[in-house]
Amino acid sequence: MTPGPLTRPEVWGGIECTHNRVGGRFHSQLDASGHSARIEADLDRFVTLGIARLRYPVLWERVEAVRGVFDFRESDRALGHLGAGPVRPVVGLLHHGSGPAWTSLDDEGFPERFAVYAEAVARRYPWVDDYTPINEPLTTARFSGLYGHWYPHGRNDGSFVRMLVLQARATVLAMRSIRRVNPAARLIQTEDLGRATGTPPLEDQVTFENDRRWLTYDLLSGKVTPQHPLHDYLTSSGGADAAALAWFVDHPSVPGVLGINHYPRSNRWLDHRRELFDPADHGSNGRMAYADVAASDVALAVAPTLSSLIRETSARYGGAVAVTEIHVDGDAVARVAWWEAALGEVEHARSHGSIVCAVTAWSLLGSFDWDTLCTSVDASADRTVTYEAGVFDVSAGEPAETPMAEAVRRAYAPNAAPVAARWARTVARE
Repeated sequence: MTPGPLTRPEVWGGIECTHNRVGGRFHSQLDASGHSARIEADLDRFVTLGIARLRYPVLWERVEAVRGVFDFRESDRALGHLGAGPVRPVVGLLHHGSGPAWTSLDDEGFPERFAVYAEAVARRYPWVDDYTPINEPLTTARFSGLYGHWYPHGRNDGSFVRMLVLQARATVLAMRSIRRVNPAARLIQTEDLGRATGTPPLEDQVTFENDRRWLTYDLLSGKVTPQHPLHDYLTSSGGADAAALAWFVDHPSVPGVLGINHYPRSNRWLDHRRELFDPADHGSNGRMAYADVAASDVALAVAPTLSSLIRETSARYGGAVAVTEIHVDGDAVARVAWWEAALGEVEHARSHGSIVCAVTAWSLLGSFDWDTLCTSVDASADRTVTYEAGVFDVSAGEPAETPMAEAVRRAYAPNAAPVAARWARTVARE
């Protein structure tokens, strides 16, 4: 049952589980954090936080490394340990990945092959009700198909569109396969919905990027008709034809929960005055050259609040929203402040009628190498991998609680501070 605006959201947790590929090498956050060697002990730690659900990976690359051979030993340990306990899993099947080495995001057979895997997972764990088949398809398509950071290293609009559409189709087919086993299974679709702002000469590019950020939800919801503002862009890119887009209109898989992943650098500022910015931030749309930087780094930029992003999402699609990732790099004080500010933004959005069913502490075990977008696994990169602590700090090997642990336990506790006190500053800002 979807909670109403006045029902307090659940507190969820999640572990950073990116399994991306750079060239011929795979990078696993689960191995980097040591979780794969401490599964049961880590899960016991997570339960003590009082979370209601845990975003947990059953990753395609790890389970079906050899096509047709399913190795569920890790996930059997994890999901078997959670069992019928107080924390329910939200199972993720692909997290910034391109699939096992025998397929990839630009493989036309990718969706059907992924659906076969999804059904195998559902049959193994028929009691699992919540799934995120593919985390952040748009972000993954950008990094793998537009910017060339991750395999298969595409660098044009056509490869970006093809990878996005194939991931969306894979999600629809995966949920169809899962629901053959569990008709009640819920799609919890995550995406980074950072909004772009910029200087007046870049108004068209800002509009384009703000339309583009919705494409994951729009495709899954069957909204990309010929009247969609990006329909012509998608078909003219060479990555998808009109028939491929019409397929989603005829086969919608509307998310049961719209998941927003929120980071300080998600909101972007586009500036035609490239000389003011580091060359590493320079880009182009083929017509204009500009700098693309985090809005938080530019004094004149007014970065959208999380509350406004929630309300925008709620108004566009209706239904329930969850904040499915909250994380900031920094010391313990900064991480707690970011978490508590997010709770305040959620309450502000709820006070304006948005239905928010959950807020997620991410990442429970911290994260590795995101300062280079998980690309330092490249053999040519001679550097020390950067670690950012989360609710627990694994830098010494064994997870140790950080101040975030108590902050998570306090969230929405019966004796928590009144709701109004947490969002008073947010109201004052808007």
